[in-house]
Amino acid sequence: MNVQEAIMAFAQSEKIKSGLIWASNGIELLEGLAMTEKPGAESVVRGLINMVFHEVSISKNVAQDEIWEEIEKNLDQALVMINSGVASGSLVHLTQALSKVTSIGHRSMTFLKDEGLL
Repeated sequence: MNVQEAIMAFAQSEKIKSGLIWASNGIELLEGLAMTEKPGAESVVRGLINMVFHEVSISKNVAQDEIWEEIEKNLDQALVMINSGVASGSLVHLTQALSKVTSIGHRSMTFLKDEGLL
């Protein structure tokens, strides 16, 4: 990892973590909605996860790390759960993705600290 990759990885990880937290909260809120409101809310959460997916794709190019591909798999699995009508089942996959993104952010921040940049 070089300084530029570490900076990009840290910035992207923070952005992606926020999106994952928003998506997870949205899924938890789905449980309290009426059946007529759920399809629209699921569509919003699905769109948010797709935006996070796009950011992960960008991250793979600017801050190369094989963990980004694992995060994509977690996001794919979360979308499958939502599309299958069991949105609450996607929380496990989103949490796994969040843990991996946090690890990337921690590694990049540690690298930047070691370089005396933070």
